[in-house]
Amino acid sequence: MPEFILPRGTRERALKLALAALSSLDELVAWKITAEPVKHVRSASQNAYLFGVCNKMISERSGYEIEEVHELLCGSYWGWKDKRVPKTPRNLKGIESVPIRTTTRDENRKRSVLTTTQFSDYVEFVQRFAAEKCCLVIPDPDPAYMLHRERAA
Repeated sequence: MPEFILPRGTRERALKLALAALSSLDELVAWKITAEPVKHVRSASQNAYLFGVCNKMISERSGYEIEEVHELLCGSYWGWKDKRVPKTPRNLKGIESVPIRTTTRDENRKRSVLTTTQFSDYVEFVQRFAAEKCCLVIPDPDPAYMLHRERAA
């Protein structure tokens, strides 16, 4: 299935290309065509910074696993909701609290990756959380990281 982006503003050429791509689809098959706004989501390096630096530093300081730290931070940032789970000897009510959303899932657990701006706001929260709750200073990501990496290679 072809995928393309219609740019903002003048899009006459892009529409012609889109029509050509759609026209090339097999006529013997029914096609479902959807359109959605382009979202600039976080990059792999931003995600690596969150888990490899922020969550890792908090994990090492607190003694909790990185995924447990991530769940705590998501719940602290977006709030918590109760979820039914199987009853156990340690959880007789069968209820556990889970974050309302995560960095990749919305409140309905559907995939919804944070935009670059939303992700930056979340990382700032994580840094404040670490400073206030763990007495830990998490360094900002190095904006020239990729440049350093290329020079090293």
